[in-house]
Amino acid sequence: MAHKINPDKCIACGSCFAECPAGAIKEGDVYSIDPDVCLDCGACEEVCPQEAISAE
Repeated sequence: MAHKINPDKCIACGSCFAECPAGAIKEGDVYSIDPDVCLDCGACEEVCPQEAISAE
């Protein structure tokens, strides 16, 4: 199952975007993860300083 970004916690810092090996994260005011592209590797969750990413 793909990871999700909590929009209430995301500060759009870019840490997750740079870490994603699949290119599943889309930039914006709040970042989002494309569930069809996400590998569910957890790399983004590990680097998020806001703990805004979790497996769902």
